[in-house]
Amino acid sequence: MNRPEPAQSGATLAAVRPAADLRDRVRALEPELIAFRRDLHRHPELGRQEFRTTGLLRDRLVAAGLEPRVLPGGTGMLVDIVPPGTTPGTEFLAFRADIDALPIDDAKTDVPYRSTVPGRAHACGHDVHTSVVLGTGLVLAEAVRTGELRRPVRLVFQPAEEVMPGGALDVIKAGGMAGVGRIFAVHCDPKVEVGRIALRVGAITSACDRLVLHLDGPGGHTARPHLTTDLVTAVARMAADLPGALARRMDPRWGVSLVWGRIASGSAPNVIPQHAELEGTVRCLELDGWREAPDLLHELIAKVSETYRAKWTLDYHRGVPPVVNEAVSVARLDEAMNARFGADGAQVVEGTEQSLGGEDFSWYLEHAPGALARLGVRAPGDATVRDLHQGRFDVDERAIGIGVELFSALALEADGS
Repeated sequence: MNRPEPAQSGATLAAVRPAADLRDRVRALEPELIAFRRDLHRHPELGRQEFRTTGLLRDRLVAAGLEPRVLPGGTGMLVDIVPPGTTPGTEFLAFRADIDALPIDDAKTDVPYRSTVPGRAHACGHDVHTSVVLGTGLVLAEAVRTGELRRPVRLVFQPAEEVMPGGALDVIKAGGMAGVGRIFAVHCDPKVEVGRIALRVGAITSACDRLVLHLDGPGGHTARPHLTTDLVTAVARMAADLPGALARRMDPRWGVSLVWGRIASGSAPNVIPQHAELEGTVRCLELDGWREAPDLLHELIAKVSETYRAKWTLDYHRGVPPVVNEAVSVARLDEAMNARFGADGAQVVEGTEQSLGGEDFSWYLEHAPGALARLGVRAPGDATVRDLHQGRFDVDERAIGIGVELFSALALEADGS
């Protein structure tokens, strides 16, 4: 399972159990948070275009007595919640939510909160993540007033997670990780039942880069390929040979995967074209593979192109490194989840595999330890597949309250570390 053994229910209750009425507070907020999530779902916004979303968040947090700071780009924000009397220099505990949507159509037809924007949908659960961190902020704002919050907390509402290399870099550039000692996030997982989270120590996502290979030649007649550069054959060989050659030159334990998503060349059956393109992604399970892949690809492309006398350029766009969960942070999530929801031996934490998906939460972990948990959003007994990045993706909205209670418990825990 690659996670610490679950905390026994009640065994660490003193460490992770905040005020006895936390669940009641969260339940009182749930109708508002579900309505907020549905509003975002109806009005999805792409990366660095989340102006409406940012405005809604700002207004609600200001109404709760907090002071959001919108990022310089105009979308996303930081919200510091600092109890009176906090010792200067005390490190923040941070919670991050990504707020952007995807450029796909919402294919759901049976819900009142279907996207109203053609070609835009919250198909990765970012509306849920945003509602969880908003709810956490509302709980903690009240906890400041009652004197229950004894540590500084930072809420990070991040734009452009779906845009490589990710809006996390915008947050970091704006000082969002200054003074942060630990950071947490959740990500919806339609394979995990609502009421549970899935954890893993070490890499839980993969590195993901994007590349575009351009091939050029003089062109010519298909009757005389020997007098020119046969770009169609050259690009076909690149598409067929590069993935295997890259895999054979790298440690198989690194899990490097080059997959093409687009190939384009030519406009007539008897004309050898002057230009061809290949576009795809490189995904890596390990940081070592992520670091070595670009140089090795340049070397391999040069060898193939020489055979066909093709000129080439490679636009290699660095994406994100793997999210590597720190063991202590995973243990905190495990203990808090079991303390809040693991009564009577209920299994509320499970292990999870490393995915090949990319997630820019990884950038934060280069500045502070932390962990990303997979938040269960599948309704019990529901066999319908509503996978991420698909137009029919949807969630059991009870997951929002579970995420809020989990994050609030982490912030209110007694030891403050």
